[in-house]
Amino acid sequence: MKVMGVNPIERLISPRLLATMVVSFLLCGFVCFVGFITGYVFNVYFQGGTPGSYTGTFASFATTADLMFALAKAVIFGAIVAIVACDRGLSTKGGPAGVANSVNAAVVNSVLLLFTVNVILTQLFAILFPAKVV
Repeated sequence: MKVMGVNPIERLISPRLLATMVVSFLLCGFVCFVGFITGYVFNVYFQGGTPGSYTGTFASFATTADLMFALAKAVIFGAIVAIVACDRGLSTKGGPAGVANSVNAAVVNSVLLLFTVNVILTQLFAILFPAKVV
């Protein structure tokens, strides 16, 4: 690509980075919504709870800041995964075996990095937005 005068970062990495961040944001929002609806249906229809008590209890334990934090973390995680995968993909050598090794390395590096970043972000959130005692 460099020989043809095409910047690989502009052509390959930027669209993937943006797409991964957008998809992770949307997927996190969808999962949060489905989790809320599933909990509601289970509580109301299978446990005999009332709709008002479920939403009231849910609102007392989950705040808007929690949802915003989850969405922000999803975007950060998407960026980390895309950057690690693109870095490994651009430095792949050795044919099909090299591709397999790069994929394995990208998965392992992403998991370790995501775990570390998750711990750091969660601790920062707990410090900046302490839980309210009910």
